[in-house]
Amino acid sequence: MFTRFRRKRIHPVLRDLLQETHLSVDDFIYPFFARSGTGIKTEVASMPGVYQMSIDEILKECDELKKLGIKSIILFGIPDLKDSVGSDAMCEHGIIAETLRKIKMSHPDMFVITDLCFCEYTDHGHCGVIDPVLKTVDNDITLDNLSKQALIHAEAGADMIAPSGMMDGMIQAIRGKLDAAGFVNLPIMSYSSKFASAYYGPFRDVAESSPKEGNIVGDRKSYQMNPANRNEAIAESIADEAEGADILMVKPALAYMDIIRDVRNNTTLPLAVYNVSGEYSMLKMAAKAGVIDYNAVMMETLIGFKRAGADIIISYHAKEAAALLQK
Repeated sequence: MFTRFRRKRIHPVLRDLLQETHLSVDDFIYPFFARSGTGIKTEVASMPGVYQMSIDEILKECDELKKLGIKSIILFGIPDLKDSVGSDAMCEHGIIAETLRKIKMSHPDMFVITDLCFCEYTDHGHCGVIDPVLKTVDNDITLDNLSKQALIHAEAGADMIAPSGMMDGMIQAIRGKLDAAGFVNLPIMSYSSKFASAYYGPFRDVAESSPKEGNIVGDRKSYQMNPANRNEAIAESIADEAEGADILMVKPALAYMDIIRDVRNNTTLPLAVYNVSGEYSMLKMAAKAGVIDYNAVMMETLIGFKRAGADIIISYHAKEAAALLQK
């Protein structure tokens, strides 16, 4: 006698009752790219539907997100001036600090997360201060700068800090700085297993953050992870948990479903994934070419992240997915 699995699939109501993994609008964080000025909403050619926006336009967009039920955003900044250390990121009048204050004034109910890194703020496009001898990021000097940046964001009203630079010891350094300043209840979501991925290409267009200096031009392999390394990815996340991270992350997501599950199996902390720019753009371009059902593939991809073990999904698809979930 064979097992009739299909008995449980014939009726649509029974299929819904037995669905194991669920996707909710509460799972999403939506990224914003802020720049100075007014009335700026510039679409990025490589990422249809994604914009660089001035603060006034971001405030309008927050209204739209709330109508869709999206309550969480993550901020990236594009400063007017960049220098070798990313000074704008450590300035209380920098683009992120100003954007934070305005959002919290107009939308105090919006949960605002800040990406903590220097690639958007440095003139060389790397994630910290360059060691002139080794021609890579100086880990320990960058730790000090990240801590300063975190404190600026905390004082400007951030609800959560998300360090993404893959510096060794970054969670310990940032946690110590925040706690010493009285921000003991401010959570940290660490980009704990972040790979040196080719999937980031379109992001570098919107964030204007392509690296121009290092061991190899355009290369962050001396601090971001080797995509081939599974055990190291688990170790990176577990180390960040030990240093005090409140939430862990795997980035990218689509080609790293195994890593998502591995990290999920090795920690009880909440786990985020970043559905990155290249993943988003591939679906957009495939839809434009008429080779996929865009909505169906998008939702299948997002539920796949949840099935792999993610609790939180940072995604440029969030608005479209939220609209579908409301139907």
